Amino acid sequence: MPGELIFLVDDDDAVRMSLNALLETADYRTTTFRSGTEFLDFPDLGLGACVLLDVKMPGLDGLEVQRCLKERGETLPVIFLTGHGDIAMAVQALRAGAVDFLEKPVSRERLLESVARAVDIDRSVRQDREEQSEIRARLQGLTKRERQVLERLVAGRTNKFVARELEISARTIEVYRRNVMTKMGAASLSHLVRMTLLAGIDPVGDATP
Repeated sequence: MPGELIFLVDDDDAVRMSLNALLETADYRTTTFRSGTEFLDFPDLGLGACVLLDVKMPGLDGLEVQRCLKERGETLPVIFLTGHGDIAMAVQALRAGAVDFLEKPVSRERLLESVARAVDIDRSVRQDREEQSEIRARLQGLTKRERQVLERLVAGRTNKFVARELEISARTIEVYRRNVMTKMGAASLSHLVRMTLLAGIDPVGDATP
């Protein structure tokens, strides 16, 4: 089975060839680019598991490319490579979310360790996105009243409080609560809370139960 796709962005042909060969020996797939602009023009950045990005390049430098990715909402993990030790630049890159900042020449072990970490991050982000999509689909299956009950339960309100607020009986609230748990596939209230937080749902108000 083909390995994860790694993007290589470096204006140095020799560096690209060397990194490409190294990654292929570790069973990764690669796509290479000579500039940040060429990389940003690639139509399928979402296929990549991470990008190895040179800092000093003609045109857009690595930090500018990183900023463009962020502005586009891309979550592709970034590993910076530089031939110039620059602590201030490394701090800036890491604060902006880079996985690592490696100085050339980098050892095979160090590079593959960083790539493996970036791939794990990408896998986790993709899993979260898939889970968010599934949760939102389940939310669409709730009735209006069930959604009202859910929003109040995850805000920490008791059945009795919710019943009073929605002007229905506590017994009816319990029925709605069971329906919500079943439709959402939640094993417990804490599980339901985690699911709604992941889906970006804000609890209703801040009233005390």
